[in-house]
Amino acid sequence: MEPLTQAQKELYDWLVDYIQTAQHAPSIRQMMRAMNLRSPAPIQSRLEHLRNKGYIDWTEGKARTIRILSSTTSGVPVLGAIAAGGMVEPFIDGMDRIDLSGLFTQPGNFALRVTGDSMIEALIREGDLVIMQPVPEPEQLKNGQIVAARVEGYGTTLKHFYRQEDMITLQPANSNYPPIEVTAQKVEVQGVLVGVWRSFESNPT
Repeated sequence: MEPLTQAQKELYDWLVDYIQTAQHAPSIRQMMRAMNLRSPAPIQSRLEHLRNKGYIDWTEGKARTIRILSSTTSGVPVLGAIAAGGMVEPFIDGMDRIDLSGLFTQPGNFALRVTGDSMIEALIREGDLVIMQPVPEPEQLKNGQIVAARVEGYGTTLKHFYRQEDMITLQPANSNYPPIEVTAQKVEVQGVLVGVWRSFESNPT
């Protein structure tokens, strides 16, 4: 779909939240109040743009019929598994997507499903989905951040990141596991943690 202007995105995001919460479309007057506008004309213009770009639709001649159009590519892609115990080699041919309804949707974000229990003291458990943000400049990472890091010859693991000169320590959040200490050349940081998604059906305890 075509990208949105800032004003169009502001209205679209508000519409998504409102319709999901209220289970019906808002009125033009409600949209005006939400956008701090005194005239309906800008709202109508933004709605037309959203419709033309394929984000919304409505039934002509009927009030409160705006609906959000689903997209087969919406949501954050689940790219594979991430070890929080030993290491496993992740796959990248993920087909599943998780719809976070507007959360963690910065371009490039991806999700990994946690296996193992080495991060339980950071409140990350097996079966959780961790939302990761790409790291364009790894040297700007701060010590203590939780990262997905690929260690040469092993695989990818989820750990607290610490750098001291040319050495990297990947520290688990479980005293039953030792830290991983390697040279910086052997570590590729693939993402930094920005959120955790947990299904309580899959984690009943």
